[in-house]
Amino acid sequence: MPAPDDPGRDLQLLLDAAEAAGRLAMTYWRLSPEAWEKAGGAGPVTVADLAVDRMLRADLRAARPDYGWLSEETEDDPAARLAAERLFIVDPIDGTRAFIAGEDGFAVALATVEAGAVTAAVIHLPARGETYAAAAGGPATLNGAPIAASAAEHPEGARLLAPHQALDPVHWRGGAAPGFRRSFRPALAWRLALMAGGRHDAVLSFRPIWEWDMAAGDLIARAAGATVTDRLGLVHRYNSPGARAQGLVAAAPRLHAELMDRLVPVTELPG
Repeated sequence: MPAPDDPGRDLQLLLDAAEAAGRLAMTYWRLSPEAWEKAGGAGPVTVADLAVDRMLRADLRAARPDYGWLSEETEDDPAARLAAERLFIVDPIDGTRAFIAGEDGFAVALATVEAGAVTAAVIHLPARGETYAAAAGGPATLNGAPIAASAAEHPEGARLLAPHQALDPVHWRGGAAPGFRRSFRPALAWRLALMAGGRHDAVLSFRPIWEWDMAAGDLIARAAGATVTDRLGLVHRYNSPGARAQGLVAAAPRLHAELMDRLVPVTELPG
């Protein structure tokens, strides 16, 4: 099959796959699917995560057999994926704890990457009937309608999506966090999507982040007009050897600059 030079072709593939994955996930939701903790404190997984992962891997790789593969629920093959010119980055169910609890804040997060940059992305929340999407060079959308990030400029009063640890004074110059209006959502992909849609102004995370948690939301937020960097202020290059980003700072452009000025400088994150 010829390589798709138009990211829009991959976007339609991801949209179709996300819808199918969402339908499969919903056959397990609120039915007490078998769940267990992964080794090494990596969090919970359910039979639904694994079933969705198998379906996505089969369908997406059949459509693009030359693409590499990186998924939370597939054992990584770094040599193969690093050798691939393009690849899929997949989180079959982002927000597994919410899924287990019967909450609706879980998502299927899919992205394609070429030369370190995300080229197409979908975040689908099947229990909420919401699908966020973007392709490189195109708009960000929610259920097909364009969305835009907020124009917030100042941290004080900014609507922040982040775990409570983000307010720890150790992270902030002067020993105090700005006066955010902080809230939280269980799936990082959903947090980035909500920020892209202008319902929140910033998303922060001060720990290393797996690429499957961040890739789809990164492109959607950028397409909506936000600035997205790691905690060091650098644009993350995907399909990295360790498949992890050095944290996340995502916000409207002027607010992002203010946040970086307020944060204590770091050169790397622990862990």
